[in-house]
Amino acid sequence: MDVPLLIRHRLKELGTEQRGLAEAAQVTESYISQLLTGKKVPPAPERTDIYEKMETFLRFPAGKLATLADLQRRDALKSKLADPPAPLFKEVRESILRKCVPGKERPIRAVFEKEPFGTLERLVTQKLLDVVKRVAKAELDDETWLRLVARLSERSYEQLRVNVLEFLETDVFNVSAENCVTFLEPLIESWDIDLATFAMEIVLNHRLAPGHPKKFEFVEREPAPPVDEEPGLQTFLQDPALSGDATAEEIAFLKKLKFTRKRPTALYYYRELQSLRDPLHFHRASGEEKVW
Repeated sequence: MDVPLLIRHRLKELGTEQRGLAEAAQVTESYISQLLTGKKVPPAPERTDIYEKMETFLRFPAGKLATLADLQRRDALKSKLADPPAPLFKEVRESILRKCVPGKERPIRAVFEKEPFGTLERLVTQKLLDVVKRVAKAELDDETWLRLVARLSERSYEQLRVNVLEFLETDVFNVSAENCVTFLEPLIESWDIDLATFAMEIVLNHRLAPGHPKKFEFVEREPAPPVDEEPGLQTFLQDPALSGDATAEEIAFLKKLKFTRKRPTALYYYRELQSLRDPLHFHRASGEEKVW
């Protein structure tokens, strides 16, 4: 049994209507109707509070709807992955480019148009979505914030809650013009990207999302070379009498010690540990108070 069918049966058993369920979940009746007719996929349990509210109203055990919704979503995802991705709507691209910092829009537009929904367009769109969705999820329970965004996007409070739930479900392949009008445009002040390094900076609207600009960098790093552990160190670590009170930080230091000819013994590492702990071997930090 799927989520819509289970809810419909329960509403019938309780002799109540969709309107009551919508009021309890603080969403529009239209949203509940589309959810129950299968026009909308049940939202991800970890991204919404709607299941708790509906379970209370419908007198279901806690977690029943959320568990069923998770299973239903997995099946829907398998079918979705079999379909090729579609390009972004023209309105979505224009909305994203309008938020680009002055002077960068023209070259970035040229890249977008040369390779429709290519690597750069997907990268920029995905990062903008990630940042705004993080804000929307954090503020989902803040009625004041929701009403402010509703006013800016000319929507009712209940409709805005529906939009948030749907927005948290969207991805780079399904972002809509409505998502842009309701969230991306009000929350994003501007964004910039370095076309050489693909480092991005996203500035949020301080009224809706106070804080510093979000920065993302894509840096290639060489993997750390494998470290062969000295036999003497292995013996030292296996002997509780020698290493029983050694901290993780001290052990990490001992592992970094390098040797070219002679192989150190377990006793060497024990003495090195004692030397590391002896304050006489280290200068005091500037301004540190002496203790006598």
